[in-house]
Amino acid sequence: MSGALVRRAAADLLFLTLEKRRTLDQAMAESPPFGDLDGPDRAFARAIASAALRELGRIDRALAPLLSRPLQAASPAIRALLRVGAVQLWRMDVPEHAAVSETVEAAKAWQDARSGGAFLNAVLRRAAAERPDLDALPVTAIWPDWLAAAFEESVGADGAAALAAAQLAEPGIFLTAKTNAAAVAEVISGELLASGSIRAPGGPVEALAEYGSGDWWVQDPAAALAANLLMASASGDPAKSGMIMDKSGMDAGKSAEITAIDLCAAPGGKTLQLCAAGLNVIAVDRSKPRLKRLEENLARTGLSAEIITADAETWRPESPADLLLLDAPCSALGTLRRHPEGAWIKREGDIARFPDVQYRLLKAATEMVRPGGTILYCVCTPLRSEGADVVDRAVAEGLVTRLPVSPEEAPGFASCITGSGDVLTLPGESAEHDAFFMSRLSPTALK
Repeated sequence: MSGALVRRAAADLLFLTLEKRRTLDQAMAESPPFGDLDGPDRAFARAIASAALRELGRIDRALAPLLSRPLQAASPAIRALLRVGAVQLWRMDVPEHAAVSETVEAAKAWQDARSGGAFLNAVLRRAAAERPDLDALPVTAIWPDWLAAAFEESVGADGAAALAAAQLAEPGIFLTAKTNAAAVAEVISGELLASGSIRAPGGPVEALAEYGSGDWWVQDPAAALAANLLMASASGDPAKSGMIMDKSGMDAGKSAEITAIDLCAAPGGKTLQLCAAGLNVIAVDRSKPRLKRLEENLARTGLSAEIITADAETWRPESPADLLLLDAPCSALGTLRRHPEGAWIKREGDIARFPDVQYRLLKAATEMVRPGGTILYCVCTPLRSEGADVVDRAVAEGLVTRLPVSPEEAPGFASCITGSGDVLTLPGESAEHDAFFMSRLSPTALK
């Protein structure tokens, strides 16, 4: 019976993400069937749900010819179980008997699916007998059509295909060191990258040596680049931007005199970077629960910052800062390789609201920085509407000027520098990182 319960839990995770628009993490926290599992069963249920979400568009397209009516005509519970069964057969190499029989048994344990058991059994048996070539479908078919079109419009067909290919691969774990990145890499048997980030060995992060020591934190290499580029403008030595993490990129006496504001700071990876460089850091976020996580991260790493709960659009510091990092609220579509459900729980209308919010925050940021200071605007999305278009608007309206990034300032990311001197970290064949846009700016005048 445990096999059926695993499939029932996996289907419930899909139901909560796709029908209730929960993130996968939220679904795992809220799902009673998933909560009843432990150990390998829990891990397998999560693996099934993750695999289905990673390639959902292709799976739905391949299911369509096996159905006499559109997939959306089936009940949400049956849709979830069809996807659970199909991904086991087509992508997870689960034996046919287990994939079909245990998934059908799962329907019997779910009141909303009991009446569709015979239908589910028939479709999954056809799915086992008539296995499609999912790889023959366009790689961008993993997303809804509107999203595939939006990506292609922003980064071109090749860029969209690269984003999709990255989503199909299991993401690695990357770390940022508080001080000595080389030493941390050696201790955990990881790989020190040119950017200063560390690729951790496989397995759960909790199993890494010195876990909980506070000497490092999990952070995507692209996310870490943003703070490094901001600090490079203060170090006076672009070639040392990738070395900020071991404090060799900035004179200790000089760094203590520099004030940096981290807007929309929680959960705080970039705040930790700024603190580790010895800056006076003010971390601002409107979410008290998220700031609680930031406080915990600061305590774990032994770092300190002034934490302020406020709306960044209206809050102003007592004195203008030297540096400001704005990781603006965004669609987060650059993190789909780690959160593939984002492609399905967001709607086109949801995305459209972000650029105005981002522009207002960027305008507010110009009122918090001294003349000659630096702003680093970044968003974890490759959509031009949330990145370059927002900055172009601020430049056109005379709020900021660009401070172009040089290749020496972006070790490991030199190929990601755009013609305008911004950075767009699209994944490549040998590059494992999220898609981030970042632009380094200077306010044209104190507002």
